Amino acid sequence: MSDINPVNPVAMTVFVAFFVLVTVLGFVAARWKAGDLTQLHEWGLGGRQFGTIISWFLVGGDFYTAYTVIAVPALVYSVGAYGFFALPYTIIVYPFVFAVMPKLWKIAHAKNHITAADYVHGEYGGKWFPAAVALTGIVATMPYIALQLVGMQVVIKGLGITGEAPLIIAFVILAVYTYTSGLRAPAMIAFVKDIMIYIVVIAAVWLIPVKLGGYGHVFDAADTYFQAKGGATGIILKPSQFTAYASLALGSALAAFMYPHTMTAVLSSSSMQTVRKNAIFLPAYTLLLGLIALLGYMAIAAGIHVKSASDVVPTLFGTLFPSWFVGFAAAAIAISALVPAAIMSIGAANLFTRNLWRPLVSPDMAPAQEASTAKTVSLVVKFGALLFIVFLPTQYAIDLQLLGGVWILQIFPAIVFSLYTRRLNTAGLFFGWLVGIVVGTGLAISQGLKPVFALHIGDATWPVYIGLIALVVNVVVTFVVSMVTPSRVHAPARA
Repeated sequence: MSDINPVNPVAMTVFVAFFVLVTVLGFVAARWKAGDLTQLHEWGLGGRQFGTIISWFLVGGDFYTAYTVIAVPALVYSVGAYGFFALPYTIIVYPFVFAVMPKLWKIAHAKNHITAADYVHGEYGGKWFPAAVALTGIVATMPYIALQLVGMQVVIKGLGITGEAPLIIAFVILAVYTYTSGLRAPAMIAFVKDIMIYIVVIAAVWLIPVKLGGYGHVFDAADTYFQAKGGATGIILKPSQFTAYASLALGSALAAFMYPHTMTAVLSSSSMQTVRKNAIFLPAYTLLLGLIALLGYMAIAAGIHVKSASDVVPTLFGTLFPSWFVGFAAAAIAISALVPAAIMSIGAANLFTRNLWRPLVSPDMAPAQEASTAKTVSLVVKFGALLFIVFLPTQYAIDLQLLGGVWILQIFPAIVFSLYTRRLNTAGLFFGWLVGIVVGTGLAISQGLKPVFALHIGDATWPVYIGLIALVVNVVVTFVVSMVTPSRVHAPARA
């Protein structure tokens, strides 16, 4: 079976129609919940006025991305049960959001913090450690944006279109309406995106098994396939994978809301209660993710064979569905790239402007200059990610995104622990962060940029997520250094 289908005019027409719809919405969004977009909190946080429903779509829109829809089924298709680690990860993350994020939102709202690094600066003062937190967020986000392009690239190829031109056109449009409308654009588009994705997934998990002889046949076919394949694959997790699976889920959950895009979505909420309600209702997306993951097994049962596992979902849909639905599904996945890419670029731009450019280069910049700088940086970030995908192998983006997860986890103590204890100081947090970055990067490189490192304790071997190992080392160093160095001086009263 060819990985590239001939161009289907019906599918392409449907795809373009929905893409045009979201483009129009992106530009219209500037007038929605109108505010002064020359102010950074209006452009970059939507004026902090998004209620429960909008925030639900917005957080879901930037957390469940195009690459999720492409990569999770691809991983399940390749390795079986191990690919389902994303499910416990998303189950763990929402109690964390419920417990921690309202407290962070309250402080950020009271003190006009726009980024996580703003919060660190507000708690500890100085400019270099907040700059390190900001730089970590930006570097971790860049390959994440590139991977949204990978998701869109796979979908466009599935429609039979080769070359980079469609990708470039799509992201030029994205760049322009993000520049114009700020966070309001992805917030509005997220409504359309999430509804479309739900329609696609529900139709797929309902109709595909019917075409393939039922779920029993789907699981039997997957089981037979993995038994023949051998190795560490299968529809049941092997005992040797337990610690890797569990630590990946836990580490990913702790890292998830440290990223600039998820932090931006939380801080744009209108109240603490909105954040709590979203933590209650967002698990609906976990159900969706589980259904998406099953597409990997369905592809096996359907006899799909592809050169790259990333092509599994487009190929499956192209094989089993009519042209109009293929176009609709492709549009849903492509739009699932636009929403998070927009929020990621805004989050990175906010960090650069507030925590690198302003304190280190232009401390006297006016609020309007701050917003203007962020808008420009959001363009640079998007086009940097685009150049990355056009000129470098996709594997680089995947490898860097893995490292990004390890790195972003190292700002966890500075943000989360600081909400609950006054015993940590800048020296402790900085050295903990630095050691965590070095250990995490070194272990990842030593494993060929694989996410897991085998810890040997006595005669036992425990494969553990590298980001979690680095975080444990980070926490130990943070507390030890904080105990032997003076307490922090900059400790303003909390609102």
